[in-house]
Amino acid sequence: MPRASNGASSGGIDLGGTKIEARLFDAQMQTLDTRRLPTPAEDFTAFVKALAAQVRWLEETSGLGAALPVGIGLPGLIDPESGLGFAANIPITGQNLPAALAEALGRPVPLLNDCQAFALSEALGGAGTGARRVIGLIMGTGIGAGLAQDGRAGYRANGSALEVGHIGLPSHALQELRDRLGVDLALRDCGCGRRGCFETCLSGPGLSWLARQYLGAELEPADLAQRAGDGERAAEVVLQIWAHLAGELLLTLQLAHDPDCIVLGGGLSQIPGVELRLAAALERVRLGSMRAPKIAIAQHGDSSGARGAALHALAQARDI
Repeated sequence: MPRASNGASSGGIDLGGTKIEARLFDAQMQTLDTRRLPTPAEDFTAFVKALAAQVRWLEETSGLGAALPVGIGLPGLIDPESGLGFAANIPITGQNLPAALAEALGRPVPLLNDCQAFALSEALGGAGTGARRVIGLIMGTGIGAGLAQDGRAGYRANGSALEVGHIGLPSHALQELRDRLGVDLALRDCGCGRRGCFETCLSGPGLSWLARQYLGAELEPADLAQRAGDGERAAEVVLQIWAHLAGELLLTLQLAHDPDCIVLGGGLSQIPGVELRLAAALERVRLGSMRAPKIAIAQHGDSSGARGAALHALAQARDI
């Protein structure tokens, strides 16, 4: 792999609804430099221009030019055959981002879903180090997951694997809430157009909604956790409801993908003791003697998206 005199070895871009963050990494995946630009959220042409500018900045700063492996992690889906995208908060829906970016730069740039980038980052030098099969579960404004298998981003035939926030809440889990906690949980409409998706209860806004239902106040997750930690019974019950449903999602991930490790990211992963709470929730619902995967908190935090994208670009470069 090429390496510049300043130690630069790869670049990664974490693309979100509000910012495009570029990071330059050395061979040990330590950040050498970083730059943020605002995301043009409405205009596709301006969006491609800003993204290309970040790629060029990485190339120029590294001193390697177009020889620098650069990857981009982004929210949403890109059809691997047509190149057409779909996303809620960046202007790629119905647009061919891979082709437009290749035209702007004169070369293709590897793209992958941001949850895949997160999983890959944590599989290689993160909380999932040493595990062959790592799922990265991001619990923040929404719910999404990615898979890394043997140090590579997991294959997605149509780009939609592990959009787990839009799996429906199982009816038996709702019945168990009635039996265990006396809670009759109403199903909510989801932004995807369906009703009763995991995301409606497990995301940050979902947890705040649960607080409003049972405490009468729409608390931020950190405030809810603080009140539960201070011994407020009603706040603890809300977290128990949330953890019970999260345990069902973790079981779904285990049954479908059988990971060695599930790494938690996003704002809700910062709830004190959340990994222990969710490990206990999975233990309650796991099947028979089936060993539960390790539940861990992400190690790379805000750099995971760009770091995973850079690792993906390095893997792609090795395959050429």
